[in-house]
Amino acid sequence: MTAKISMPGWTGPSTEGMLPDIRQDRAIQTRAHILRAAAHVFAEKGFKSSSVLDVAHQVGMTKGAIYFHFPTKEILAVAVVEEHYSRWPQLLERILEDDLSPLETAIAMLDGAAEAFANDIVVQAGARLQLESSVIDADLPQPYVGWMHLLTQLLDAALAEGQLRDDVDPAAVARALVGGFFGVQHVSAVLTGRSDLQERWAELRDLIVARIQA
Repeated sequence: MTAKISMPGWTGPSTEGMLPDIRQDRAIQTRAHILRAAAHVFAEKGFKSSSVLDVAHQVGMTKGAIYFHFPTKEILAVAVVEEHYSRWPQLLERILEDDLSPLETAIAMLDGAAEAFANDIVVQAGARLQLESSVIDADLPQPYVGWMHLLTQLLDAALAEGQLRDDVDPAAVARALVGGFFGVQHVSAVLTGRSDLQERWAELRDLIVARIQA
């Protein structure tokens, strides 16, 4: 695939300047442990019912140690959501190394996202926090638009390479894929705790690909 494909950043608050200096390896590792513990707590209890003390108990630290790295619960929640979104450019970078076609890359991205939603606690926590944004006194990154932008790029390239039917509108298909994927993952989360997510997504994916593929 010769076209340059990138995942745009999500607009949202930066914790730069709000957190202590964490350049030392030990501090970076500690911060990562706290974020993962917070992800477990937020994924299980949601933002409103969680406390910094819950996170401290989860990670085996004092509440003061948590506050040293994340001065408020809101900053901690934002950091978890931003860590969630950092997964997608990393996934894209790995997939692009396989030199797939544009359509294959688009499908691989969504398949990889389904696996992440099913198995990655940070992704699961970020999704729940995003749904609860109305009770979080902080601006979170904007959901969905990065996915629509990326998939539109890939489907534009797929159309140009003759992979899609001539009547396909790449932007419309991108919106449908994003709506379908996130709808499926939400239903799967509610009904089965995402245990059937990859199977349910594959069903919808195959239907859409059969409709758009040349």
